[in-house]
Amino acid sequence: MSAETAMEDKLAQAEGLLLQGQDEPAEQLLARLAEDAEEYVDRNCPTTDEVQWFDFPTIFERLAYHRVESDPRELRDIGEPLERLYGDFALAEVQLGDYDGAMRALKQAIRWNPMNCEHRLNLADLYRVSGDMKEYLALTYSVFERASDAKHLARAFANFANWFASTKKPRVAAAALRAGRRLETGDSVLEAALKESKGTDHDPDEVSDAETQELLGKEGLPDGANAEIAICLLMCATDAAGVGERDLATKLTVRARDLVGESAAMALLQLIRADDVDSKATHDSKGSDGSGSCASA
Repeated sequence: MSAETAMEDKLAQAEGLLLQGQDEPAEQLLARLAEDAEEYVDRNCPTTDEVQWFDFPTIFERLAYHRVESDPRELRDIGEPLERLYGDFALAEVQLGDYDGAMRALKQAIRWNPMNCEHRLNLADLYRVSGDMKEYLALTYSVFERASDAKHLARAFANFANWFASTKKPRVAAAALRAGRRLETGDSVLEAALKESKGTDHDPDEVSDAETQELLGKEGLPDGANAEIAICLLMCATDAAGVGERDLATKLTVRARDLVGESAAMALLQLIRADDVDSKATHDSKGSDGSGSCASA
């Protein structure tokens, strides 16, 4: 495969075409890039029982994947922006009305970065449009464990709220809306659902926080973010701060705060710092590597 910069240049060209409304030439360019990428992967990057290849944009996604998926295989970087390629390809296919093609592209985007929940939610929407509610709900459910952006989590709650409302479970729908509202993201899908629910039997004001946890728990749903994801964000924030990348550290910390709330985020951060101190002490006394670092993933 050509150098990474060459693919990025071609992706920028395709994205420019999409912005100009030239969907067909953009789709043709992206299709050629995808074909070349697939040939390269088949020849050079086989998946085995020991090795898996990914396109994680940062160390955070790599760490989060390790903690959430418990994949014992060695993770290797493909070295090309394949997630971006297939995300763009999916957009082009949607613009041209080829939803089946968009679904195939989104599956590839998820394959290369399983932690990007935007792709999962977009694919879920396409399954909903096609009438496959089982896959729609399964993909939405998968977001709860992986979401590192509060807006994605809010959208997942909105999806389930709409489902519960349509299946005559108004109090559970209200609970899902309440859980989503607590995130305070301003997500358009959730805001529309909240506006529609006002004064109805699935108004989130009709249930308490305690009832929300109970009602969602009975349906097998959480009432908030996965703490493991917040921990990963804060571990990477701590590492970033340690090497002087303060802007990145702040962004990661804010993402964790938005997921679990300020008090919970600060409590987790204190635990991580304490673990780092213990790991350093162990390293100093035994000469072993500490495991409290994001970079150890």
